[in-house]
Amino acid sequence: MYWIYLATIGAFFWLVILFLPWRPWDIREVMDSTPACPDLDLSDITVLIPARNEAEVIATTLSTLNNQGHDLAMVVVDDRSTDGTFAVAQASGVQNLRVISGEPLPAEWSGKLWALEQGFRHVNTPLALLLDADIELRPGIVQALRQKLEENHLQLVSVMAHLRMVNLWERLFMPAFVYFFKMVYPFRLSNSSSTRVAAAAGGCILLETRLIEEIGGFKAIRNELIDDCALAKRVKALGYRTWIGLTHSVHSLRSYEDLADIWNMVARTAFCQLRYSAILLAGTTIIMLLVFWLPIAGLFFPATIAKIISACALAAMILSYLPALKFYGQSRSWALLLPLIATLYLAMTWSSAIRFWAGSGSPWKGRFYRPDKKV
Repeated sequence: MYWIYLATIGAFFWLVILFLPWRPWDIREVMDSTPACPDLDLSDITVLIPARNEAEVIATTLSTLNNQGHDLAMVVVDDRSTDGTFAVAQASGVQNLRVISGEPLPAEWSGKLWALEQGFRHVNTPLALLLDADIELRPGIVQALRQKLEENHLQLVSVMAHLRMVNLWERLFMPAFVYFFKMVYPFRLSNSSSTRVAAAAGGCILLETRLIEEIGGFKAIRNELIDDCALAKRVKALGYRTWIGLTHSVHSLRSYEDLADIWNMVARTAFCQLRYSAILLAGTTIIMLLVFWLPIAGLFFPATIAKIISACALAAMILSYLPALKFYGQSRSWALLLPLIATLYLAMTWSSAIRFWAGSGSPWKGRFYRPDKKV
């Protein structure tokens, strides 16, 4: 009976995940481009782009904005780049573009938010599009974002960029990154009126400009490492509606050439997600090991019924990951590696915690980020 109880615990977790009313594993919240319209009037939108060492991609980002419609205002804030980002942006030839040289980073600010704060001083339109400098937009997606905002009476709309999935490491980790993000921030709950769950994808956010002023400017979230979700939380706390979804029409150009690149990207915010709590880290570790490895261990239990229960739990685990793989056009066979992927993400979280305890911070674009300051 002992083996059956253990196997049942593993199966219980996955049955709960599969049958939660908000279905965090499902791919339902999706938005893609509307038919492109070159004559589209976008004079009510200003695009804010914080850019630090983005010389390789900033011209592409700007050119895809230029194809969205006419009279779209753009503000690029060069965040103390050392690779010529400022010059590349200026030479792009894009209309209605203002390139600003960023001021030195003050204490208690993250670089991105400080750049956005400076760029916001130049926004005079009712809508603002917060866009990362490594984002490629398909024609018509800005119109789709605005249409979603207006027709659904929303105040903030964001889509999670289609991450690059070219090399082995990207194909292994990037679909799972979205999968786990949706587990932590279920989109259906985030898109509801409830203020308990709020999420946004910082790479592409369209919102009413007045909201930034109402929350107290970017200064209100100046030291938040997970700034996109912090912004959504502030907006929902004021009683406004937000929406987040997936898309094939917004692509991230950022490459992650090896495991170290992905490791540092995750470790920068992973322990912050757990509110720097050793208790939450310990609890997460126990749950992750039970959820992802107990079904596999159960296949080797001596009791036949325990093997059957564990096989069902493993099947439920694989089924939960298939929608994400299908959405991103990846092989379904990657689902078999989900326990390994989850364990590596757990190791990244521990790395994030160790860096925090050691006071070393997490490296990102030449800076080290800690909850107390950025250097």
